[in-house]
Amino acid sequence: MENNEYPIESSHEILGRTKNRDLAVAVAAKSRTAPSGQEIRVVHVHTGEVVFRKTVTKQTPWTDN
Repeated sequence: MENNEYPIESSHEILGRTKNRDLAVAVAAKSRTAPSGQEIRVVHVHTGEVVFRKTVTKQTPWTDN
């Protein structure tokens, strides 16, 4: 039986394991870290494969100057 669990991680796991890869990726894609700029990833538990990864860089506010 294949292990299909995909936890969402940053520095620490931020969501319990889900057996739905698409759901895990969708939640991770919409997630943010505090402080900004940390990596968020979805990892297949059985293989250790990172199936999704993002780093949100801190954006500077727009100015008119």
